[in-house]
This record gives sequence, C-alpha cells and structure tokens, in this order.
Amino acid sequence: MGKGFFHVPVAVNEPVKSYAPGTPEREAVLKQYKTYYNAKIDVPMYIGGEEVRTGNTNTMSPPHDHQHIVGQYHLAEKQHVEKAIATALEARKKWAAVSWEQRASIFMKAAELIAGPYRAKINAATMLAQSKTIHQAEIDAACELIDFLRFNVEYMSQIYGEQPESSEGIWNRVEYRPLEGFVYAITPFNFTAISGNLPASAAMMGNVVVWKPSDSQIFSAKVVVDIFKEAGVPDGVINVVYGDPVMITDTVLASPDFSGLHFTGSTFVFKELWKKIGANIHTYKTYPKIVGETGGKDFIIAHPSSNPKQVATAIVRGAFEFQGQKCSAASRVYLPKSLADEVLGHVKEDIASFNKPGSPEDMSNFVTAVIHEGAFDKLASYIDQAKADKEAEIIAGGSYDKSKGYFIEPTVILTTDSQYKTMTTELFGPVVTVYVYEDADWQKTLELVDTTSEYALTGAVFSQDRYALEEATRALENCAGNFYLNDKPTGAVVGQQPFGGARASGTNDKAGSMQNLLRWVSPRLIKETFVPSTDYRYPFMGE
Repeated sequence: MGKGFFHVPVAVNEPVKSYAPGTPEREAVLKQYKTYYNAKIDVPMYIGGEEVRTGNTNTMSPPHDHQHIVGQYHLAEKQHVEKAIATALEARKKWAAVSWEQRASIFMKAAELIAGPYRAKINAATMLAQSKTIHQAEIDAACELIDFLRFNVEYMSQIYGEQPESSEGIWNRVEYRPLEGFVYAITPFNFTAISGNLPASAAMMGNVVVWKPSDSQIFSAKVVVDIFKEAGVPDGVINVVYGDPVMITDTVLASPDFSGLHFTGSTFVFKELWKKIGANIHTYKTYPKIVGETGGKDFIIAHPSSNPKQVATAIVRGAFEFQGQKCSAASRVYLPKSLADEVLGHVKEDIASFNKPGSPEDMSNFVTAVIHEGAFDKLASYIDQAKADKEAEIIAGGSYDKSKGYFIEPTVILTTDSQYKTMTTELFGPVVTVYVYEDADWQKTLELVDTTSEYALTGAVFSQDRYALEEATRALENCAGNFYLNDKPTGAVVGQQPFGGARASGTNDKAGSMQNLLRWVSPRLIKETFVPSTDYRYPFMGE
C-alpha cells in the first residue's frame, strides 16, 4: 500500500447555475420534477446494509400541492433505533481505522456526483419536498452541499496537519481520533445541504452516525442517501431512521455509547435535548459533544445615510426568499424616520410585482408555500392579530390561503411598539416587522437591537457613513454570529462566511469551518522519547 503525505484538491465554491429560459439545466430539472411528481416512491429506513420497511407509514406531499401524494416513508419502532445504534457501533470497528485519505475520497466523490448526475435530482426533490424555487434549491441542495463536502475535506487535511513542536530527543505528535461511540444527527426541513452535512461532517472524521431527518424533508433526504451510497460510504456508517422524535431521541440518549449530538432545529427542542443529555450524564462512557444551530430573530438596521433602494432590496430578499423559512431570515427591521417612507415604498413596489405564491415548477414565482399546515396556521394567527392590534398595521400583503397549498402572502407589518410580539418572536415565515426610529436616536436604537431578542444569529447594518458602521459593529458585537455590512443577513457561503450564532441561536461552532470538524474528534497526544533517562536524579540535587 502506498504511503505519503497527501494533499487534497484545493476546494473551490461550486458555480451557481442560472436556470434561465432555454438553458439545459432548466430543462433537466423540470423534467426530473415531473418524474418525481408523477411517481410514488417508497422510502425505507437505512440500517446497515438493510432497507427497513415496517409497513407503518406516513405519506409525503408537496407543501404547494398538499392533496397530491408523491410517496410514503416507514416509521421506526424502538427496536429499529436500537438496531441502528448497534449497527453503527459494529461499523465503527472498521470505519474508524480507515485511513483519512480514503474517507476524503468518498466524500469528494459525493460532491462530484451532486455536481453532475445528481444535480437535477437533488434540486427537483428539494423543489418538490420543501417548495423551494429553483434558485433557492440550486444554492442549497446542489451548491452548498457540494461546498460543505469539498471544503470539509480540505479542513480535515489541515486539522490532521496541525502538529505540536518537538524538543531535542523527543517527537510529539497528535492524532485526531473519532469520538468513542456514535453521533446522533438531527436535521431540519429547510436546507437539504444541512441534512447532508450534519451526518457527513461527523462521518468524515471517522465517526458513525444515527441520522434522523425532518419528517418534512425525507423525500430529498433519500436523494442524499442515494448519493452517499453511490459515493461509497460503507454500510452502517450513516444509519437513517424516521418516526416519533421523542421515542427516537430517548432511545438514542439512553445509550452509554452516545458521544455527540449534531443538531439544527428549534431552540426549545435543542434546550430539551441538552437537558436530557445532562440528566443522563452518568450513563455515558464519555462527555458527549453537543453542537447545535437553532433559531434567530434576525435584524436589519438602516442608518440615516443609507441608500433606500439597497435597504429595500435587502428587506425583500432577506425576508421573503424561501418564504422566510431560514434561521437567518430578516424578520425585524429598524428604519430612520427620514428614510422610512422611501424604503417602504420600494418594498411595497417589489411585493406588488411578485406573482401570487404558487408552485416552484412555475419559475416566474419568487415565493411559494410554507412547509406544512402547522406553520401556515401559526403565521395566519400572527397576521390576524396584527390586523386587530392598534400598535400594528399591515402595509403590504396580509392574505393567506391553504385550499391547495400552504400559501402565505409576503407580509410587512409596521409597528409603533419596539417590543411588539412580531418584533420579538421567531415566526419562520414570510412576515417582516418594521419599527421606525427618530434619526437622532441612532445610538439608542443600536442598544434596542442588541437587547430586544434572545437570539444572536445574523444581522445587517446599512450605512454610507463609515463611523456609523464602526459604531454599529462595536455596539452589536454579541447579537449576531454572522454580521453583515451593507448586505442582507442571509446567504452565507461555505468557505467564505462560516455560519452560526450564539445566545439562544446555538453553540456557534460554525458549520462549514474547521471549528465544526474539531468537535467530532478527540485528540490524543503521543510523546516519544528516543533515549530515555536512566537516573532519577536532577541537577538541582547535586552537592
């Protein structure tokens, strides 16, 4: 077997295709969309080399066409979760010993499969399952997942190359071992890339995984599984189960071999998981690593020197792309009185130019449906409340309809109360709330931005005054893990803007960075002395 110090290919960001009329990628994805729409797939669980079908199933339907069934998936019982854990631990015996370059090759191949033969499949599945426009599907399911895989391989090689100094007669070296046990990955509905990255990043570092995707994302998660299988991820390294989240989680967290949680989802669920892990701490062989990215109540604040059209575009894109169903979405906006009418005029013009929310198959649509009926009903209730409250006014949108799909019209609420409910509560939908401040209250408003929310994920400041930008950067130091100057607070790119937040937004371990991968290893220092001492006495003991 060949030996060497191997250098992986330099990671570069995957170019985003345009899907403009007449392009081959547009034709390919629409053809694949129709194929998926007209078929009914049966999605098993994947435990080791087995495709497990229990006969106890739930159906899958597009959020924009909820009466149409595109398939079903099988639900786990406790015995299946226990089998997934046992299978993962058995697979670990071989996987943890596989040389790192072989693991790197598997995930680099997965990236190339997505870039090529699976591109239309993973994008079409995301359009259908999560009601994403083709642009949102392309930047997520294809490009971001490709970037996660490529850049994580490069970061992995850099981690292994990070070694301590050695003094004379001694060789110090560090090996980065996988965690002793298995990792539990819980992934959300809103990003196919996250659903692939959370289990893959842990597995890349030599860990084995039990993966529970969101019930609302299983259709596209199956494509991720197909890619990993074709890329050569061995059976048992990533085991996939669906079903009752409480039963699955309780079974996983009861195992003494549980060694890590990789989570993206709601703040409340993450805190409950942390509490359960703490309650079980005497059960575990090791202290589990806990990594989570959770909610956000993300802001845009404009200084009086801002360009109104730039601010308006950031609001429209930041709040309404993918129906606001991003943890980074702009959901509270602070405008100076001198610019507010002009900014909001541009926002209303843009919203008026949108088609009514519809299917992503119609590529003229900027917005489609929210993910399910529960999300629809919650958002509709906040809109209705805003219509009734005297301190709030709906100045754009405000309609909704779930007769065919879960369609919420992009909505702008103007409030006179800086602590109004929709200024402080994460809504996770196409609803943005605007508060207008007096121009002279810039510093006070910065303090308001910092103290209003429990979250600290993303935020954006617009200004053409460099002193104001510096002032905001200092004042808002702790309220956004990803902080944007003169840009919308969404759209982080792997390798360029490592993503994550603090406070109630998570552990800020920065997905798509070396910091995240370091959470999935346990370093071991090896010190080798070439000529050991033969006398216990030190010089200070001499007469």
